[in-house]
Amino acid sequence: MHRPHDVSSAGLRDAPATSPRRVVVVGAGLAGLSAALHLAGRGCEVTVLEREPAVGGRAGRTVLPAPGGGSYHLDTGPTVLTMPELVHSGFAAVGEDPDRWLTLHRLDPAYRAQFADGTSLLATSNVPEMADRIGRLAGADQARGYLRYVDHVTRLYHLEIDQFIARNFDSPRDLLTGSLAKIALLRGFSRLAPVVGRYFSDERLQRLFSFQAMYAGLSPERALALYAVISYMDLVAGVFYPEGGMHAVPDAMARAAAAHGVQVCCDTAVAGTRWRGERVTEVVAADGRVWSCDALVVTTDEPVTREILGARGWFARRVARRRLRHSPSCVVLAAGVRRTWPGAAHHTIQFGRAWSTVFDDLDHGLLMRDPSFLVSLPTTTDPGLAPEGASSAYALFPAPNLTAGASLDWESLREPYRDHLVRAVERAGFAGFGAAVDAEVLLTPRDWAARGLAAGTPFAAAHTFTQTGPFRTPNVVADNVVLAGSSTVPGVGVPMVLISGRLAADRVTGPVPPRRARVRW
Repeated sequence: MHRPHDVSSAGLRDAPATSPRRVVVVGAGLAGLSAALHLAGRGCEVTVLEREPAVGGRAGRTVLPAPGGGSYHLDTGPTVLTMPELVHSGFAAVGEDPDRWLTLHRLDPAYRAQFADGTSLLATSNVPEMADRIGRLAGADQARGYLRYVDHVTRLYHLEIDQFIARNFDSPRDLLTGSLAKIALLRGFSRLAPVVGRYFSDERLQRLFSFQAMYAGLSPERALALYAVISYMDLVAGVFYPEGGMHAVPDAMARAAAAHGVQVCCDTAVAGTRWRGERVTEVVAADGRVWSCDALVVTTDEPVTREILGARGWFARRVARRRLRHSPSCVVLAAGVRRTWPGAAHHTIQFGRAWSTVFDDLDHGLLMRDPSFLVSLPTTTDPGLAPEGASSAYALFPAPNLTAGASLDWESLREPYRDHLVRAVERAGFAGFGAAVDAEVLLTPRDWAARGLAAGTPFAAAHTFTQTGPFRTPNVVADNVVLAGSSTVPGVGVPMVLISGRLAADRVTGPVPPRRARVRW
């Protein structure tokens, strides 16, 4: 067992880029692996502790045997990848070409949007082509509105990314930059739905360009228009697919990290920490192994983080006592299906008729009466994920979290809701889906809670104003303890948790000048 280095007690908020230090990262999900790569690239000695048998965290994968031979490779977490440069930055931090480790494909269409009136739209990030498709669906005026909206969200994104999304905050005063006024002029602090309505009068397009508020845990009527940048990320910058499935991203990150000296220890549950004053000096595994550290990065959700840190540190005294509003949850069915659907898109979004009632139901703890949902068929792009003539499929249905939906008994609802989900998927154009299921994994809010996720939601705290930016759970919670992941800054979603790992590394070592973090294309 190593003795901890003697480092300054000044804390991590203004940590200088000094000599290498020993860092333990708890959690080998996207946030933890992002932090590990950035820290390793800055000369730190990094150990990553993961309680599961494999890396990935919420970007998990299950391999199930097919009855006729072969296997189904099923993603059980996020299926939509945007902003691949954020993935690349982790590899660049250790001097690696990301193409050596990971193959990404741009999806076109990004989504097939299917509307309740029977119409549909193949959404593409090719702006002129998308304008043409919108014109044919809804008329020239809506196409012109789309072009104006693309300009709006592009300007908004470039104002937000460096000044508000990809930076650390020590105080709300840090918001007071020149960009703040420009964002206000772009109505960034208005509500999302009316801002989108300024560009689209067609209700179908209003839904397509505002459903992303779900990622922030709010309805478009309640979400700040700041979150229009999410529609920039997927419908302007583009949606990508990593060959091998979404789990290929953390897998590649872990292999690159190991190649640069990071120790990744799976099957290692952390039982607690040992402190000296306001500093963690040792991390203790459930099997009794101990790691000394100069800094600790914790990427778990709040309930597990509380167990790891105990009653010490600023986290325990203030952060863990906050009453957080959590995002809605979801029910996920990942299934191996012994048939295909020629012409199906990789991602299909099915919009129900009564759009506003979806969010009312979720807020009031009710199951969606008129569901809107996502179906992904990664085998349309990557057929090797399933036996020949079969599909790997994924359906995600929003559902109330366990706080809002406290009256819902998921033990008794599990099978009936699974059957309801299957029927809805079949009506969305995937005929014969239910009868062809060979193997499956079903995840309900109760299952998410069993994985240590607060309120049984994988989407963490909602992005209300008081839980956004410097008002969100901070990432510095003790003299040498930093958080990363969706529960802290900048928030929920694959791009955000990748950024959170880099922000955690900045807290440990101090930020790296941009020239050292430049991504190779």
